[in-house]
Amino acid sequence: MEKSCSLLVHFDKGTPALANEIKEALEGNDAGAKIEALKKAIMLLLNGETIPQLFITIIRYVLPSEDHTVQKLLLLYLEIIDKTDSRGKVLPEMILICQNLRNNLQHPNEYIRGVTLRFLCRLNESEIIEPLIPSILSNLEHRHPFVRRNAVLAVMSVYKLPQGEQLLDSAPEIVEKFLSSEQDPSSKRNAFLMLFSCAQDRAINYLFTNIDRINDWGEQLQMIVLELIRKVCRTNKGEKGKYIKIIISLLTAPSTAVIYECASTLVSLSSAPTAIRAAASTYCQLLLSQSDNNVKLIVLDRLNELKSSNREIMVEMVMDVLRALSSPNLDIRRKTIDIALELITPRNIDEVVLMLKKEVVKTQNGEQEKNGEYRQMLVQAIHSCAVKFPEVASTVVHLLMDFLGDTNVASAMDVVIFVREIIETNPKLRISIITRLLDTFYQIRAARVCSCALWIIGEYCLSLSEVESGIATIKQCLGDLPFYTVSEEGEGGQDASRTTQQVNSTTVSSRRPAILADGTYATQSAALETAMSPPTLVQGPLSSVGNLRSLILSGDFFLGAVVACTLTKLVLRLEEVQTSKVEVNKATSQALLIMVSMLQLGQSSVLPHPIDNDSHDRIVLCIRLLCNTGDEIRKIWLQSCRQSFVKMLADKQRRETEEIKAKAQISNAQPDDLIDFYHLKSRKGMSQLELEDEVQDDLKRATGEFTKDADDANKLNRILQLTGFSDPVYAEAYVTVHHYDIVLDVTVINRTKETLQNLCLELATMGDLKLVERPQNYTLAPESSKQIKANIKVSSTETGVIFGNIVYETSSNVLERTVIVLNDIHIDIMDYISPASCADVAFRTMWAEFEWENKVYISHLSLIWDTGIQSNAFPDYLKYVAVNTVIQDERDFLNHIIKSTNMKCLTPPSALEGDCGFLAANLYAKSVFGEDALVNVSIEKQSDGKLSGYIRIRSKTQGIALSLGDKITLKQKGAA
Repeated sequence: MEKSCSLLVHFDKGTPALANEIKEALEGNDAGAKIEALKKAIMLLLNGETIPQLFITIIRYVLPSEDHTVQKLLLLYLEIIDKTDSRGKVLPEMILICQNLRNNLQHPNEYIRGVTLRFLCRLNESEIIEPLIPSILSNLEHRHPFVRRNAVLAVMSVYKLPQGEQLLDSAPEIVEKFLSSEQDPSSKRNAFLMLFSCAQDRAINYLFTNIDRINDWGEQLQMIVLELIRKVCRTNKGEKGKYIKIIISLLTAPSTAVIYECASTLVSLSSAPTAIRAAASTYCQLLLSQSDNNVKLIVLDRLNELKSSNREIMVEMVMDVLRALSSPNLDIRRKTIDIALELITPRNIDEVVLMLKKEVVKTQNGEQEKNGEYRQMLVQAIHSCAVKFPEVASTVVHLLMDFLGDTNVASAMDVVIFVREIIETNPKLRISIITRLLDTFYQIRAARVCSCALWIIGEYCLSLSEVESGIATIKQCLGDLPFYTVSEEGEGGQDASRTTQQVNSTTVSSRRPAILADGTYATQSAALETAMSPPTLVQGPLSSVGNLRSLILSGDFFLGAVVACTLTKLVLRLEEVQTSKVEVNKATSQALLIMVSMLQLGQSSVLPHPIDNDSHDRIVLCIRLLCNTGDEIRKIWLQSCRQSFVKMLADKQRRETEEIKAKAQISNAQPDDLIDFYHLKSRKGMSQLELEDEVQDDLKRATGEFTKDADDANKLNRILQLTGFSDPVYAEAYVTVHHYDIVLDVTVINRTKETLQNLCLELATMGDLKLVERPQNYTLAPESSKQIKANIKVSSTETGVIFGNIVYETSSNVLERTVIVLNDIHIDIMDYISPASCADVAFRTMWAEFEWENKVYISHLSLIWDTGIQSNAFPDYLKYVAVNTVIQDERDFLNHIIKSTNMKCLTPPSALEGDCGFLAANLYAKSVFGEDALVNVSIEKQSDGKLSGYIRIRSKTQGIALSLGDKITLKQKGAA
């Protein structure tokens, strides 16, 4: 069993010092050697060694020492040695140290007195302390505050002993008198703490006697006052009105710690709008005045809690909250934006958007690090504002379009997605957005952004001038055709700026008509095959290379397919708005030439990788469509694509609405609940704050907000039986899971007719769980029960197991100990993860980054689970688990997985509709420790009606991936 001590030092027991060496050093006259010997002795004692022969040596040679370090180490030694025998009686030799302690309490040096008084606070043996009480009390009048503050703590510890009231029954009176005359802030704090802990009425009396001077008290004393107020108001809610006045007066204290505690206390004690408004204002002031980022994050968490319960009041503070964006820390900015976005209303939306626009402009200077990530957050925030309040879109969309060419691809992608949504939801802005997009298209350098921008151009260029401008812009960004040439060796030199390879050659090529595989005609560049060098790419002068040309020449043929589709849409729309057939034919031929050139480039050897089949088929489809267009095909290309986009936006809006409704707390009061009508109450002596508090309490009671979250049935589900009904000791545990700890409330019942002595609940853990407290021994009378609480800290979401036993002795046979093994308690990962949302881009990014992966294969009635498999790696080993499941419908299986894992399906319902025989969906959840859990479900219905496929789980840490794999395996078995 480890020793209890206030000193914690690592010591390597592999090379323990010999007791004789320590004894020789202690007997010497060298103070330095004594110090080292005492340190070794203390470390050995802390690590379980027993050195009883040193005690007399220390009494003879160490006690008389005047060295302060030796005296301090001596007190540590005396703290950890055993002072009682097996029967609990004080050892006779302990009397030897009483005289030394009395001498120290009367020592002329204040340090010796202070550390001795502090040592007495950790003694529990009244036989040792009783003769020292007069000396302790005399130190309350010492001239030095260090001695006085420790003397007060010693008085408090003596009074708290089991026999403390008999030893020092006048302690509260003595300390109250001391408090009234003391001037040292720390000593006053300790004295008030003693009254608060041991004589609460005296502490309250002192508080109200000196209520006018509270603001002049020191920070330490003010903090104890707030703790007293919280304790009193919890036990006597009827008197909280007069205490809240004290809290509000302390909001003007100079100490930021006191101000923060005042705000927290106000929120916990009162729901009156005046109190909540004062607390929110205080938090906002702290948010701006504090430079520590950790403090800012804590304050933002408090503001977020206020937003959940008092949104109407927090709406007034949204601009004060947004001032925290001045911090360069991204986490602070992200939390600030998240809070502000949930507080926007039609009344403050203009101010919020204006503030966000100013922050976007600031990111252009490039002075701060991670400006790109911050700009991305701002763009997403403005996007959210514009979706909720479309009227503000016109004030921000043109500013954001300047960032389409941003080097931060994620930020530019957010901008173009925002533009795509706004141009559909705000028809009045269509012309201005298209004009601005065509003007700035050449600045875009990211292929994904180009693809989305091209889709916008193809769908929303409706008038003749817009269609012609769209075609011209694409041609300009593609540059001159062809994309490559074939050169003859031996003549002339090609300008290095016009080729990607340094080759001396002369182009010799001819053009001739060719018949494509589908039977259509196209112009083909044919080159001589004799004495030819490899083909070279033609990029033109670097200053004039178009963005589309450089991206396609880099091998991005998916973008080439998007270009072909956009040109096809523009040409089809040109046929509707252009009356001149000549212009239409000209545009069609130019578009066909571009498409054929891209196919020719993809099938040549000039690029290291040929064109992929999907892009090739898409471009060929566009060529066929331009050569022979039917009305049905035209309708699909010009109308159906946009209709699908509109449907997608509607689904997105519906999901967001459902999420908001799900977050809303719906609570109902029971029919027989008591409602107090404050209008009928006597208001005599009640302040406005108390009246508001009464109103808010009545409203919460009427709406059921005071009702308990969990009913008795849910509580019963958390009771676990630990022993059998036939065991002499019956035990069951009620498991309460908080975010970072687990509380086991164990009920132990003695079913025998004998008294059980030294009964101890011994627990151990497996996984990332840690016991906080040491087990204690109890005495249990016949047929009586005992409630034992055990606290366990949790450090990760890895599945943990709590196991142990109950050990006891009977009164009839003290020498024999009985052991009862307890059932294991398995900690469920579902208590630590909750459904969460994230963007598709963020999901794909995390999926690519995360290392740990589990795969759960579904193959008819078998489940295969890969544990500890790194992404993109072959499974190290497989665990086959037979599954007796009758689920044969893909959607039912997906819903079963969602319910079993407590995750959210990110795949929209519209993508899961239909009956095609297969299903793929992404699930996402977040743990209380900030860990992300990603799941991909891919299943297919076989010809015999059974499901096959796999579930892939990825996370940043191993624990959550393995735990989720275990959970799915277990639930698969239970799906029979």
